Amino acid sequence: MIDVVAAIITNKEGKILIAQRSLKKSQGGLWEFPGGKIEKNESKEDAIVREIKEELNMNIICDGYFDKKIYEYPDKTINLIVLKCSMIGESYDVLEHEQIAWITKEEFENYEFAPADIYFVEKITNES
Repeated sequence: MIDVVAAIITNKEGKILIAQRSLKKSQGGLWEFPGGKIEKNESKEDAIVREIKEELNMNIICDGYFDKKIYEYPDKTINLIVLKCSMIGESYDVLEHEQIAWITKEEFENYEFAPADIYFVEKITNES
């Protein structure tokens, strides 16, 4: 099983960042919460800060745990841990994704998400 961390990043307006996977990667074109693999001896909090810096050149702070889910793809199983995060400052660069979007929870239905992320999308949209 592969431990993976993803971020639900909110900005000052309360919108949530989603990222469209590179067309060159598996599940290319689908949307996701950005993140990546946790390295050996790395905390989930350190991993998400590092991954977001690598993928988006964005500084974030981890605000806490959101949820986790084990997802089985045909070729691998991932333990997806999602953390709530806040953007620090306003600068970022889209380095590894096709594009990003800042959306409200009402707008999630307009995007097609990677299978492992759908559970978290539903949890967010069902929160009052």
